[in-house]
Amino acid sequence: MTTATLTYTPKSYKSDLKPIWCPGCGDFGVLSALYKAMAQCQLDPNNTVVVSGIGCSSRLPGFVSTYGFHSVHGRALPVATGIKASRPELNVIVVGGDGDGYSIGGGHLPHAARRNLNMTYLIMNNNTYGLTKGQVSPTSMIPRASSNPKIDPKRWRTTPYGMVEDHLDPLALAVAADCSFVARGFSYKPNVLADILVQAISHKGFSLIDAFSPCPTMNQDQTDDYYKNMTFDIPADHDPSNKTAAFALATHPTGYPIGVIYKHVNKPSMQDEEASIRGRFTNDLTATIDSLFRRYL
Repeated sequence: MTTATLTYTPKSYKSDLKPIWCPGCGDFGVLSALYKAMAQCQLDPNNTVVVSGIGCSSRLPGFVSTYGFHSVHGRALPVATGIKASRPELNVIVVGGDGDGYSIGGGHLPHAARRNLNMTYLIMNNNTYGLTKGQVSPTSMIPRASSNPKIDPKRWRTTPYGMVEDHLDPLALAVAADCSFVARGFSYKPNVLADILVQAISHKGFSLIDAFSPCPTMNQDQTDDYYKNMTFDIPADHDPSNKTAAFALATHPTGYPIGVIYKHVNKPSMQDEEASIRGRFTNDLTATIDSLFRRYL
């Protein structure tokens, strides 16, 4: 008896729950790209888990017809790590926002890179805390207070006189932490983002994608038009295995690169290391038992 091969389409991953994001939110484009990427990778919904933290973007697991885990603020990576470590055969995709991933959850990022588990972290970066009404996040591009900036207090209620902290560069942080796959996408280029996601999901190791996802309600400075003018495609001759070149691209002074910035293909995953330990332990145990049999029998 022949069993027909299941073919998944983007619609296969849509749940009955409709997104409730604000009109014009970039997260719609990110979700569309995720549907397309999952279909291209033919991920079995019954063997796929989408994990999130807290925030507008972290509602995403409810909109995907797979297993989902809506965790607590900043703790999506530890939850996903536990799932992947205990069930390595599952496809694990982590989603969230810049406030969730780079602030309270920022301490987990370098350790996820160190462990290099086979999972993908998709961060929807809108440069603000959208769900809690527009406070500055670690990636907010508000001028420093010492520069005496003119800031619209209606837009940035918590920082009407400017920032007292520098903003975080997530891609530079990820490259410095030797995250084995680092890329940037843009919600208004969902097909390009889908292609990046396919590469990330197929990559053996921990993948980080920082996707610009403008918030039209709480961040009217970094809009879709802003990113359309400030982003550029990574040059075709860029070597993503060159860490120095990747770091220079991540810290580009005049724009934001879109595409794969860094890729470490020879970095062992945590599963590789554990398999090596199990193999050596089994060999040592077999040798010990064999030695005992030879000695006493």
